[in-house]
Amino acid sequence: MDQMNSTPSAGRPRPVMTDVARHAGVSLGTVSNVLNNPHIVTQEKRERVLRSIRELGFVRNNAARSLVIGRADTVGFVVVDVGNSFFIDLARGVEEELDEHGIRLLLANSDVNLSKQDAYINVFEETKVAGILLAPLDAPLEAARATRGRGVPVVHVNWPGDQDACGVVVDEELGGYLAARHLLDRGLRRLAFAGGPFSLSAIAQRLAGATRAVTEVDDATLQKIETRSISVRGGYDLGAALSERGILDRPDGLVAASDALAAGAIQTMQLAGIRVPEDMAVVGYDNNHFAQDSSIPITSVGQPGHEMGKIAAQVLLEEISSASHAHRTITLAPTLFERVSSAV
Repeated sequence: MDQMNSTPSAGRPRPVMTDVARHAGVSLGTVSNVLNNPHIVTQEKRERVLRSIRELGFVRNNAARSLVIGRADTVGFVVVDVGNSFFIDLARGVEEELDEHGIRLLLANSDVNLSKQDAYINVFEETKVAGILLAPLDAPLEAARATRGRGVPVVHVNWPGDQDACGVVVDEELGGYLAARHLLDRGLRRLAFAGGPFSLSAIAQRLAGATRAVTEVDDATLQKIETRSISVRGGYDLGAALSERGILDRPDGLVAASDALAAGAIQTMQLAGIRVPEDMAVVGYDNNHFAQDSSIPITSVGQPGHEMGKIAAQVLLEEISSASHAHRTITLAPTLFERVSSAV
């Protein structure tokens, strides 16, 4: 069998455009037009070229192509935790917007690891993406700043912009306010806010919002409980600590800084005989997909992840295409979704 009629295997050179042209019996320019401007190629030649591409296993080198034409048709997106459905919603919004412009999305998960985040930013820059979207850790963004300095647009998602970059965020302070106000409006007065570390900006803003809501009600109080994390495991520890308290020492309403923290706390408290919401109403944060599917569906403050993703992609495309682009931060409003965990 002619080696040119089979997909390349280990040890054989990968086919290039000249191989496709020779195999299809057309010029190199025709192959280029089929890949980039197929509407100007006759159907018969287009089909011959596409058949040769399939038979040879040809894959276009987009990195090299972007160097030639001065742009790329891919965008990189680094998210902090792909296990959190909020970031999946972000990615879907980004992808939907990019699809409308014929641009492909490359998704990377930093897994709450700063070195991985920086490494992925460098990888995307090296592969000549048109721009980068970054949902970062709460940490210095030196790698992103350096990449922007070399001319690659970087837009922050779920993080504010600065003088050198745009950002798309949700009003975290308002989110904390909505959560606490919801419990106060149901007559609860001994509230607690749990999350941490408090040094994280999102946690601090949510706490500030809850504090503001409590100050609006004369006989209401707010306990502040700092946790090591806002994970389910952190929720187990939180629930255990609350379960050890006497009835009068326990809050009657809990604002948890994440749905995972709320879910872990609820599970542990139930095992200790504390009823949710009868003994303690609970509100989570993020409106993760599992929040409504838990054994006790969790009231949660939701961030418009899909909308945030679309807007972030729009801002990035604007920056890529416009020399007069002005950096700005776009702030969206959260929404409270009421469920069984606070139905008091």
